[in-house]
Amino acid sequence: MVDTTHTIHVDVVSAEESIFSGEARFVALPGEAGELGIYPRHTPLITRVKAGSVRIEKADGSEEFVFVAGGILEVQPNRVTVLSDTAIRGKDLDEEKANQARQAAEEALKNAKSEIDVAKATSELAVMAAQLAALRKYRQKK
Repeated sequence: MVDTTHTIHVDVVSAEESIFSGEARFVALPGEAGELGIYPRHTPLITRVKAGSVRIEKADGSEEFVFVAGGILEVQPNRVTVLSDTAIRGKDLDEEKANQARQAAEEALKNAKSEIDVAKATSELAVMAAQLAALRKYRQKK
């Protein structure tokens, strides 16, 4: 039985699937205004999330990492929900694919012909840089 006085239910959901659903002692993630740390019974909050690593300290003390490419965070006293178009489990991150995508974004930025092209390529580059940083962080914890 899970002690719900010391845990909070966490859901991390991508456009395709539920990436994580379970009880946690603590959640850390990159909020729009800086790093957020959430414990059980946190004050309600809705904010945007930047691309980066969601670190979930599970009820059993183990950690789960999920990369999100931005999104929305909703916090209620007993529940945390992270909604992101793209979310990838730390163990599923692929450094080679991320590097290839980063190089493609850099190439697109060089060849951008309009402000919209520049903005799109810059955004993709930022997401790939965050994904690579999350991958490095995940590997250090293993």
